[in-house]
Amino acid sequence: MKREVIETGDGSKTIRIIDLDENYHSTHGALQEADHVFIKNGLLEFVNKSQISIFEMGFGTGLNAFLSAIKANQLKLKIEYTGIEAFPVSIDELNQLGYHDIAGESNSDLYNKLHETLWGEMNEISEWFSLRKINNQLQLINFDNESFDIVYYDAFGPRAQEEMWSIELFQKMYDSIKEGGFLVTYCAKGQVKRNMKSVGFEVEPLPGPPGKREMTRAWKRG
Repeated sequence: MKREVIETGDGSKTIRIIDLDENYHSTHGALQEADHVFIKNGLLEFVNKSQISIFEMGFGTGLNAFLSAIKANQLKLKIEYTGIEAFPVSIDELNQLGYHDIAGESNSDLYNKLHETLWGEMNEISEWFSLRKINNQLQLINFDNESFDIVYYDAFGPRAQEEMWSIELFQKMYDSIKEGGFLVTYCAKGQVKRNMKSVGFEVEPLPGPPGKREMTRAWKRG
């Protein structure tokens, strides 16, 4: 797939998939979207815990993992983070994105470690953040039931990859989430929410990031 690095509305950059006419992040602001959807309406729901586990569907540029690692260090919250990516971003693309500069010099090494760490193993990135990257497709792997507190669901949108928003994959995600945990995503399509509900999720619509009216958080209740 042909890709190019583009600038978004908040000055941060993202990758555009030319063949799919799809972007890794919102063109209104890559950093704003990641922070709003996955940190403010995701990670920060569990700041009262001492340790949590997160799974990310679509590791991509590593931006969501980077922001989570920064927050883990700030809050002294131990996070075990697993991210899956079928088509890893190249070193050249990572350098063009410049994410290692967005959170200050003290965090630049943290971003580099996320991408330098070996695939397939849980590696300690900092005292508070450990990362396992999986180079595979979600359809081809299985998880133990109730493995994760939070799922960051950051696949390409249903228009480009409808199969990633199927009942089958949401069932897999539901089973992998601990009771009282949730899946959070930028997507708020009606059919997507119906698919979530059909496997047992309690769907909560939330205000979206800049440029988007709504996003979704889906809970696994007892």
